[in-house]
Amino acid sequence: MRHGKKVNHLGRKKAHRDALLMNLSVALITHKRINTTVAKAKALRVYVEPLVTKSKDDTTHNRRTVFSYLQDKVAVAELFREVSTRVADRPGGYLRIIKLGNRQGDNAEMAMIEFVDFNTTLVKEVKKTAAKKRTRRGAATTTTTAAKETTKEETTETGDVTPTAE
Repeated sequence: MRHGKKVNHLGRKKAHRDALLMNLSVALITHKRINTTVAKAKALRVYVEPLVTKSKDDTTHNRRTVFSYLQDKVAVAELFREVSTRVADRPGGYLRIIKLGNRQGDNAEMAMIEFVDFNTTLVKEVKKTAAKKRTRRGAATTTTTAAKETTKEETTETGDVTPTAE
């Protein structure tokens, strides 16, 4: 039974597990997206998200703390420069795990783990769909109904009683 056991040991001793998570996190920060197994991706998310939160506040103490986890100057610099500016307004949930299916050789469940704000195709699609307005029926609003609404508002603001054609 797994009562109260929060850490997935990934079939490794502590030193090996720490080295694995360190290398995966450096690869994730430098490449912004990596493919790995689902278990490693879930363990990596728990390992990296606190580091990204620390990178939002650029102090010497936070840089040294993050460096103790990553042991890579280039990755720490990239985390504090690029990643922290992109996720500055996000309160959490910096990483996304997408399951890819099973690996050919050993049938292991594979996943892609990536930073949410660095996937440019999904970010652009969300902005495009948010700008489009629809009515309740699903049809696009026409310009004539919008023009009628503006003429009604103008007549009420001025106080003139002018009939509008409807």
